[in-house]
Amino acid sequence: MKMGIMIIIIGFIMFIAGIIMFYSIELGQIDPLLRTVKNTGTFIGLSGIGVTLAGILLYFINRNELSMAETFDV
Repeated sequence: MKMGIMIIIIGFIMFIAGIIMFYSIELGQIDPLLRTVKNTGTFIGLSGIGVTLAGILLYFINRNELSMAETFDV
């Protein structure tokens, strides 16, 4: 499997995990542990978006690597 596709999959999994962590805690919780889980979900979700975009760019950059044959015909 190409590395760009693998990074896209990892980023998507991070994004989904962040959404689950963020929305699993109700708004307005005062327990510090629950607030930490919610804030961590936000961080992981946004990081997952960045990793996914990096994977997409890596995929597009490495998609069409043409081997250039140098010929010196004179």
